[in-house]
Amino acid sequence: MTRQRILFFGNVQGVGFRYTTCSVARGFEVTGFVRNCPNRSVELVAEGEPKEIERFLDTLRDQMSGHIVREEVFEEPATDEFGGFGIR
Repeated sequence: MTRQRILFFGNVQGVGFRYTTCSVARGFEVTGFVRNCPNRSVELVAEGEPKEIERFLDTLRDQMSGHIVREEVFEEPATDEFGGFGIR
């Protein structure tokens, strides 16, 4: 298990980014959350097997590619604190 925290920048608020993220997450064995940040970025935290997280993120990037300008990715230790994936 691993944890990735990603900050997405661009036109990522008010375009269904969080809803799309939750919808995409249902197709993968990942847990975590997505939320809007005050600086107009979106924070995504995902835990799971590294390859599963990567497939999840690749699918999300494909669906939201027109809105994402830049990403900051942080690898962190998994905490296994999430029971599913949701919006905060």
